[in-house]
Amino acid sequence: MTCALRTVLSLGFCENIRIACRAVVAGAEWVRIDPRALERITPGDPPRLDPASHFLDGPPDAVAAYVLTLDAVNFGSGWFAELGQRPGGFGYEQVSRALAERFRAEGPWSGAAMRGLGAEEVGGLFGLERGHALTGHFTAALRELGAFLDGRCALEVIAGADGSAERLAATLVRSMPGWRDPLAKRAQLAASDLVLAGVATFGDLDALTIFADNLVPHVLRRDGALVLDRGLERHLDAGLELEPGRRELELRAAAVVAGERLARRLGVTQRDLDGMLWQRGQAARYADPPAHRCRTTAY
Repeated sequence: MTCALRTVLSLGFCENIRIACRAVVAGAEWVRIDPRALERITPGDPPRLDPASHFLDGPPDAVAAYVLTLDAVNFGSGWFAELGQRPGGFGYEQVSRALAERFRAEGPWSGAAMRGLGAEEVGGLFGLERGHALTGHFTAALRELGAFLDGRCALEVIAGADGSAERLAATLVRSMPGWRDPLAKRAQLAASDLVLAGVATFGDLDALTIFADNLVPHVLRRDGALVLDRGLERHLDAGLELEPGRRELELRAAAVVAGERLARRLGVTQRDLDGMLWQRGQAARYADPPAHRCRTTAY
């Protein structure tokens, strides 16, 4: 990759996301930010990866491969409710644990092996039916990552980012269609997770936005910082699915803009704030009503 192309990939990637989110918020019809409520929110615990449910104890190349693989399939919350009638339920922790057990037992897949994964193997790994939609999405995501790696190890991908989390996120988004979320949630999270796992160092972590999924906007909403149109509020409180589109985008974009303002007030990075809000969202008070459900591969 030429120096010029590397510069293009990194220039303003996250700032452009912020600018786009501010534009969405400025023209929003269904979601607005209450600045007074932002003043009442206090910080929580900083982000971390739980070693009990993540593979963090292997050699650096294997741990880096685990993190990229995990974030390749770090989505599916829109389907989790229908998969919950099983021992232990289904969610992010089940996905991270299943991958961790596989990596401890067999190590990373090679790029060629990932490209050849089938629905039966992927479904068996995650405890999903072979024909379930999420099995198909997970299989496609893993195959795509295998094609992206193309014989490289994960540490080589990290090295190619030249110490820039923003450049790594931009590369993931622009290299793999499955990562092309307008808010780059998984791509930015991958950069953060690699640092938390101890296998990467980036000098621009403060450039990252919060990683807007469904839980962080939900926490901000329950804390009063995001105020919804009454119709949208009733829709979400009833547990009804939210279709991808303008309303869903407004929720997430407002979370990014509110996160930018709140991080500035608290004197923390937006990346750290995301971890704080995500951990807060695990508390029982945020469970009813639950975070919105949207069938998307963005989160």
